[in-house]
Amino acid sequence: MDFKVGELRSYWLREILERDPGQPCPPLDHDIQADVVILGGGYTGLWTAYFLTEYAADRSVVVLEADICGGGASGRNGGFCTGWWDELDGLIELHGKAAAVEACRASGEAITAIGEWCADHGVDAWYRKSGFLEVATSETHERVLQRGAALAAEAGVGEEYTWLSAEQVRGRCNSPRFRAGVLMRDGATVQPARLARGLRRVLLERGVQIFEQTPVLSLDERPVAARTPGGTVRAGRAVVALNAWAGAFRPFRRRIAAWSSYIALTAPAPERLAQTGWINGECITDVRASVHYFRTTPDGRIAMGGGGGQAASANRIGKVFTHDTTAVERAVATLREMFPAFSDVPIEAGWGGPIDVSPTHRAFFGTLASGAVHYGLGYTGNGVGPSYLGGRILAALALDRDDRYVRLPLVGPGPKLFPPEPFRSIGARMIRMAMLRQDDADERDRTADPLSRLIAHLPRRMGYQLGP
Repeated sequence: MDFKVGELRSYWLREILERDPGQPCPPLDHDIQADVVILGGGYTGLWTAYFLTEYAADRSVVVLEADICGGGASGRNGGFCTGWWDELDGLIELHGKAAAVEACRASGEAITAIGEWCADHGVDAWYRKSGFLEVATSETHERVLQRGAALAAEAGVGEEYTWLSAEQVRGRCNSPRFRAGVLMRDGATVQPARLARGLRRVLLERGVQIFEQTPVLSLDERPVAARTPGGTVRAGRAVVALNAWAGAFRPFRRRIAAWSSYIALTAPAPERLAQTGWINGECITDVRASVHYFRTTPDGRIAMGGGGGQAASANRIGKVFTHDTTAVERAVATLREMFPAFSDVPIEAGWGGPIDVSPTHRAFFGTLASGAVHYGLGYTGNGVGPSYLGGRILAALALDRDDRYVRLPLVGPGPKLFPPEPFRSIGARMIRMAMLRQDDADERDRTADPLSRLIAHLPRRMGYQLGP
């Protein structure tokens, strides 16, 4: 590979910063007071700040970001703006049919709303709503998708999770590996860092104070005080929107697990892309537990990413999340296998970062016992669309506002906790390897060895909605 894995910035972030570095936001260097202090300058924190300015323009809002806005997951992800229709089964299991459908509808509405917001605020985030395609690459995976389509039809929302034949799938994207699939109409792609930086610009225009290069060293709950190297922010309420980095704070250590994910990006090759018939820009994933995901860009690139990365020890974010060349090489190999037309197209960038995995495989929102600290965590790699919804929820919680969003089933005490260390880290490594073996067997329509099957299914037997 003729690029360096582990560069500080993703391709997405470098692309927008070269065009528009934005107004400077120097580090905090004195003590200040605010109505609400937000920890984290990614999507969740920025959307929360935005909706605070919508709901209560007179409230003072401070955002503290350890790096730069969009420097974390919000500027590194694959740019999939998707909802939860593919999570309908798990939502029904936990919350019942009516509440599950309501949550899915709210997540779908958020996707449309993001596109409208970009248009209203002059943010060119490459927003393209073309649907979300989930494809089978084996007979085993076809059966998984068939069950999902049948469940959606039974719940009265079959139009949201529509079965496609292999011919219909190939009419949208002609990969030799793709078989049948399902289409979710609520799906879009964005240039993720452009969206994050666009949010930053709009917030600064609205008077929100943003302090970058300002890590939070500690957070007192009552009264709220966020201490940083240069000063302390005292506030009436705090919002923790730190994604995987929230695991460094005691109340969240067992609520999430940090896992790595990597992306490879090709050079522009629009003529090769046309050969595949993938011209409408659908975002695509397969059905593996260690999911593969693919999207295109306006200049004819393919970005391919993969889950199934390594788990952090005690949620410590280290170089395994940014410098794993082997993970990028696996992504490149999968991309070339899925899309032979790109077999000799150069790979121009590869990068990685942590995701915050939740016990339910979905985000959750709530308030700590003090009543003054609210949080939104656990996106598990699907945060672009749901973070808009999360911003609405967290702004409402911080203002004691009762609305439709705070009554969604994702708001409350939170899911079952992960096991304590060292059992979590040891177990995560064992389960990861077993899941990869299970995925590989499923893709060949074979049966994994008994021990791998046992370990891969262990999380579900323990009450977690993770794994096959």
